[in-house]
Amino acid sequence: MEKKIIASPLAPKAVGPYSQAIAAGATLYVSGQLPLDPATGRMAEGIEAQTRRALENLAAILAEAGYAPSDVVKTTVLLQDMGDFAAMNSVYASFFTDVLPARVCYEVARLPMGARVEIDAVAVRA
Repeated sequence: MEKKIIASPLAPKAVGPYSQAIAAGATLYVSGQLPLDPATGRMAEGIEAQTRRALENLAAILAEAGYAPSDVVKTTVLLQDMGDFAAMNSVYASFFTDVLPARVCYEVARLPMGARVEIDAVAVRA
């Protein structure tokens, strides 16, 4: 199966030795997206703004590969504080409105660059 690296200029560059996403067949694997503004490299303040930015970065990568949020079948949400769950979930619910993907959410001790949230995704084209 051919693998293709996906890189969107509308999402932050990878902050390590990995790709923004890899397309393999009809499946797209999107790396965890931090809430970094791709133009400035800065992180938004607050969990709502950080969740929105992480999802906007995810959307840019999906679009670059020819996918839409409705193609997402699975996400993983990493939170620095599970106390942010309700606020994150409210923003998340405004992004995924059609067929809701499967999801897992974990609280972690730390995230890169001091982020409060990181979101990855797997998308499949029918």
